Amino acid sequence: MFFKKHKPLNMVWETTLNCNMNCIHCGSSAGTKRKKELSTKESITVLDDLKKLGTNLVTMMGGEPFLRKDWEIIAKHIKDIGMELTIISNGYLINEKIISKLRKLDPYTIGISIDGGKKETHDNIRRIKGSFKKCKKSLDLLVKANIRRSVITTVHKKNYNELPLLRKQLLNKNLAWQIQMAVPIGRFPKKLMLSKEEFYSVALFISSTRRKFKTKEIAIFGAHNFGYFSEVLPNIMLFPWKGCQAGISTIGLTSDGKVKGCMSLPNSYIQGDVRKKDISEIWNDSNFAAYNRKFKESNLKGECNTCKYGKKCKGGCITVSYSLKKEEHNNPYCLNLIEKNEILS
Repeated sequence: MFFKKHKPLNMVWETTLNCNMNCIHCGSSAGTKRKKELSTKESITVLDDLKKLGTNLVTMMGGEPFLRKDWEIIAKHIKDIGMELTIISNGYLINEKIISKLRKLDPYTIGISIDGGKKETHDNIRRIKGSFKKCKKSLDLLVKANIRRSVITTVHKKNYNELPLLRKQLLNKNLAWQIQMAVPIGRFPKKLMLSKEEFYSVALFISSTRRKFKTKEIAIFGAHNFGYFSEVLPNIMLFPWKGCQAGISTIGLTSDGKVKGCMSLPNSYIQGDVRKKDISEIWNDSNFAAYNRKFKESNLKGECNTCKYGKKCKGGCITVSYSLKKEEHNNPYCLNLIEKNEILS
């Protein structure tokens, strides 16, 4: 049975779709609260069930999680039952009162989204004037309170060339910096997506930053859609890539209780509802995330089908593959593929 082989070690939870920003790259098109979002009681039940399944990290995101009135109750329960807690926020609402609550919770990390080295760029992307200044202040509050923190930057044509400027601002703040690529789902228009050359230049930036600075100065890494198997660059991801983990070690939950293998996947990948079945029953269904659990080399499409790393890589990030190709296991944004076709050819 699949539950013996796979554990949802990490749940990414869209705790609410309510948001005080209107970011151009938002894959969830967040802004307005969903109808009938999970209640506090329902949330606690899901968390208890996940604990039994072996989950050890819950990432609360949104929308904006701090807009949910019971966020602290949910966060405290995550910690009380022995799971690690991460909260990803746009940073606009963090103040001394929230900082005081976070210190008591002792989260694994608080992630703040910063999407430009200049206030004009960040504010334009987030569509809220003054948000850059507010986010930087929130980051300073986390530093002062000695709460573990990270910065998440979503790159596209509007901001990728400001990464060196943002790096200068983030140095020596004892934080992790995650860089991820915006893909055309939700509100994000495909015309703003990085070209393959721009994508590779960001990978070079991550790699050169690692060589130039010590981890204690800045810990930088590429997210799940920044790889794979370069013949030139060392691994720039947090861990070596071993294929998409949707339904293997990760699970996603929407604010109204819908379940999919990974929160970044579009809603067409929803495979359950915790109001109809326990999340453990959904996870243990042999057909859940079959695109990964029942993967065969013959599932590889395009140039992934002939790649020597295909069996290990499984065609890269499924969200990127599906958003561009409408199929799994065929992600064209691949360092190895770009080197083969456009750099080393």
